[in-house]
Amino acid sequence: MRSWQIVHVVAGAFVLLSLGLGIEASPIFVNANFLWFTAFVGANLLQSGITKWCLMESILRKLGVQGGC
Repeated sequence: MRSWQIVHVVAGAFVLLSLGLGIEASPIFVNANFLWFTAFVGANLLQSGITKWCLMESILRKLGVQGGC
């Protein structure tokens, strides 16, 4: 997998997990404050879409993961 694909998979997993942990109707509910993490991931996705720069992708490329389309 390329770096941008890993970023999308991790971001999607973080959003789903934090929603599960933050919504009271969920069987894995812990605390509603986990919804702040969902907002943080969304804000980072918005920022990377506007600026075309993502810290996680930069780190993955330095670790040797192939970038590009």
